[in-house]
Amino acid sequence: MTRDSCESMKLATRAIHVGQQPDESSGATIPPIHLTTTFTQASPGNHKGYEYSRSGNPTRANLEQCLASLEGGTHCAAFASGSAATAAVFATLAPGDKVLAYGDVYGGTFRLLKQVFEGFGVVPVFTEDPSPAGFANLIDAKTKIVWIETPTNPLLRCLDIKKLGRIAHDSGALLAVDNTFATPALQQPIALGADYIIHSTTKYVGGHSDVIGGAVIVRDEALFERIAFLQNSLGGVPGPFDCYLAHRGIKTLALRMERHSQNALTIAKHLQGNAKLERVVYPFLPDHPDHELAKQQMTGGGGIVTIVFKKDDAALEFCAHVKIFACAESLGGVESLVNHPAIMTHASIPQEIREARGITDGLLRLSVGIEDVDDLIADLDQAIDAV
Repeated sequence: MTRDSCESMKLATRAIHVGQQPDESSGATIPPIHLTTTFTQASPGNHKGYEYSRSGNPTRANLEQCLASLEGGTHCAAFASGSAATAAVFATLAPGDKVLAYGDVYGGTFRLLKQVFEGFGVVPVFTEDPSPAGFANLIDAKTKIVWIETPTNPLLRCLDIKKLGRIAHDSGALLAVDNTFATPALQQPIALGADYIIHSTTKYVGGHSDVIGGAVIVRDEALFERIAFLQNSLGGVPGPFDCYLAHRGIKTLALRMERHSQNALTIAKHLQGNAKLERVVYPFLPDHPDHELAKQQMTGGGGIVTIVFKKDDAALEFCAHVKIFACAESLGGVESLVNHPAIMTHASIPQEIREARGITDGLLRLSVGIEDVDDLIADLDQAIDAV
């Protein structure tokens, strides 16, 4: 089944069928993994579309085709990690170009901007106001990329993709949306006006905590040509087996995101009002500051719940007492994880900046898995009671 024949189908169907054409030589339903570095040519330059696996590989092409279809893009470039994908987008910039981002970003993205690309002359600008007005007040002619996560990591603010796309485009900038938390199963940024979609496919796309990867999806041919050039030139590409694992994970993406969202909402509601917690943050809770926007942009709230203890030291005690939730970095796997951003994923952000943005020592990010929700609630309750 070709991609064109699948495009009218719904996401759950495309997730299974796009990029999975039966093998022509054997009829195998699952395409073979092309574990090769190079490809034999009939004569110099006379080949079947592939020359060297850094430049292109059929297994990687299958993954890229599927991701592009799910995000409503025309092209996808897969990378060895989400950070490599992010770096490729920033590498399209020149000295003096500005990146305007909301302050609540993944620590690795902050590190790339401040400790890598700022040294190359790129100017990172952070707004502490996630509203369209907050971006409009800071954007100028030198701004080439408006970079957002929505929901953000780890404070789960939701940003208005459609309005920010207009603000970016009116100023001659491009809108880049890190869609890792929501995935195309819950949110379609390209349809709302985004130019770049970035993923850490390590997370929900792969979904099983067994493969590192990233991706950039676009719908503009010129943007893709530049990203594809950087993908090949910088060489941060995933191996064929990693591509196979990520593609296999995608097949259950729709089912998993439904269960992640159901479990997370149930847990968020359960934890609200707990005497030891200062607040519980989840986009589909009515008291979330962006609740109405989240419901407009997303079909589910996702699998992340952020909790803040009234006493900072209680967070570390909690991490020592969970049994089903594993204390670990990353997110988006079928198993539940708890992360302490200030010490773990966001430690590269200076403490004074981190705490001013609300990432305190009492804040924990729960990646709610797809286990039985009653077992998860029991584990959270006993860990909180032990604090």
